[in-house]
Amino acid sequence: MLTELAREQMIEQQLRAWDVLDERTLETVRAVPRERFVPPAWAELAFADCEIALPHGKRMLRPMVAGRILQELGLRGREEVLEIGTGSGYLTACLARLAGRVRSLELHPDIADLARANLQAAAPTLPHEVVVADGMHLADESRYDVIVLTASLPIYQSRFERALRIGGKMFVVTGATTLQEANLVRRISDTEWNREPLFETSLEALEHAPRPESFAF
Repeated sequence: MLTELAREQMIEQQLRAWDVLDERTLETVRAVPRERFVPPAWAELAFADCEIALPHGKRMLRPMVAGRILQELGLRGREEVLEIGTGSGYLTACLARLAGRVRSLELHPDIADLARANLQAAAPTLPHEVVVADGMHLADESRYDVIVLTASLPIYQSRFERALRIGGKMFVVTGATTLQEANLVRRISDTEWNREPLFETSLEALEHAPRPESFAF
């Protein structure tokens, strides 16, 4: 009972307050048990407005950022999704509940194992796979309906937008300072993309992504 109350408070005080109003998104947040994706040492902060520590200096996204990602993508149950940076597996589970299938790439094998265990325990029937791989080595022939980067790009990398199918969408955060910009990128044609700014945020940089010479984070 206390867990459900905390979840509803998170939804009302964090997500709705940050204009996450789409009912499919909110129902997904209600249905996916965030508390089962949080490391035991951080259990009391499962629904708090903060990033939660993971191995290798990684962090779970704040609830309202995860909610905005899900809302902005507008998934309708058929999409093939690529997630770059699995983390705890929480966003993976949310994406898989809304899309057709999610393929999630995680650089660190131990984090990938953690995410697989969390997903198996909390969402075993959702259509997903977690693969140990470096997202910066995405194959040129890769094509997806939706791409989500859970870490920022200090310098924008067009390789990711090229991996979208025509009509596809990508969520990406760009910038080399602590104040970065979240964007929704749509592929319009073989040679045309549209980038829509969404909100300002701050995420750790994607490992192995190019940085400006003066980069500090």
